[in-house]
Amino acid sequence: MPETTRLLDPPPGGLLVLPVPGIGEVRPGDDLAGRILACAELRSADVLVVTQKVVSKAEGRLVPIDPEDPAARRRLAEAEAVRVLRRRGDLVITETRHGFVCANSGVDLSNVPAGTAALLPEDPDRSARRLRDQIRARTGLSVGVIISDTFGRTWRRGVTDVAIGCAGVAAVVDLRGQPDATGRTLVATEVCLADELAGAAELVMGKAAGVAAAIVRGVSPEWLRSSSVRAEVVRPPAEDLFR
Repeated sequence: MPETTRLLDPPPGGLLVLPVPGIGEVRPGDDLAGRILACAELRSADVLVVTQKVVSKAEGRLVPIDPEDPAARRRLAEAEAVRVLRRRGDLVITETRHGFVCANSGVDLSNVPAGTAALLPEDPDRSARRLRDQIRARTGLSVGVIISDTFGRTWRRGVTDVAIGCAGVAAVVDLRGQPDATGRTLVATEVCLADELAGAAELVMGKAAGVAAAIVRGVSPEWLRSSSVRAEVVRPPAEDLFR
């Protein structure tokens, strides 16, 4: 069997992460599912990770912004926020209407036409469900879909991709009540699977390579279910020790 054929299957107990190049520049109203399917060899039970940027572009979440006005991004971020938590210079840490706490309400000026800014999708979970449904309708394949975006982490330097929307793959895997390797019962372990898959996918997509999607193959079938980032990942205020 040729080496390239063997590499299309993950090793036992492992995962295979494949970039999906060739999607090209996405514009408002484009058929994003069709563009992805033209470039990706999907299988049932794959998890497709798609960057927020191309989802926002396809959904027309682009707005004009004055590139000569240094305060324009801050005003836009504040308009997209339900709450401003901190300010430092031009940076604002906000809570968005989705419940995300992030820099500048997720407003992004990179990889968009000059004079425009990309906003987060109105409902990233719905965006993921729509992509999943379109793929299933056209191919008969049942896949998980994650919409990813780049976030910082409190008290940690650097950024990583996290899930802002998902469908068909667990957002959180609850291990509470299960035994650990020594037989002791886990009492607090909830694994944010969607974030872990988004971070793994980002490693093959990169920040400047123009690769807007990746396939994660080999995810446990027990993790493929109805899901929602907003319902499972976003911590309710009552559970937040810092609000």
